[in-house]
Amino acid sequence: MAIAYIGLGSNLGDRFAYLQTALQKLKKLPHTTVVGVSRIYETPPLGVRHQPAFLNAVAKLQTTLTPTDLLEHLKAIERQLGRPEHYARWSARVIDLDILLYDDLVMQLTHLTIPHPELTRRKFAMQPLLDLADPIHPLLKQPISNLLEHTEDTSTVAALHQMLQL
Repeated sequence: MAIAYIGLGSNLGDRFAYLQTALQKLKKLPHTTVVGVSRIYETPPLGVRHQPAFLNAVAKLQTTLTPTDLLEHLKAIERQLGRPEHYARWSARVIDLDILLYDDLVMQLTHLTIPHPELTRRKFAMQPLLDLADPIHPLLKQPISNLLEHTEDTSTVAALHQMLQL
């Protein structure tokens, strides 16, 4: 079984409910077990600044799904929760699900890059990832904790007291 880390984010509507519902849907994926979930963090938006703050978390999965099959399932969950199939980059969204890491795999397809190409520039992805583990970035050969220490991202990432229920 592979270990995959999935970033979850929401900045529209009941953000917490969208994260919780997405997590419940991740638990129902075939050949997949959710083995952990980070704390929830509130973060400012990147790119388009005039939109609500995000809630972010990371889920740790054990799965036999291939990365492309996993991505298809994540996109289906996004659509089920109301996210349009096509959307503007950096736009507000009810849910965002991203494969951050998939074991130590390095792959680049037109529709999927692993590790996530923005991971090391996003505190809101690295900080919750560290709640679960400190994996080695497969391209940079450094632990995520070291990459977080040296990131150029200066945004504030605040942990909330609310927790997602596994």
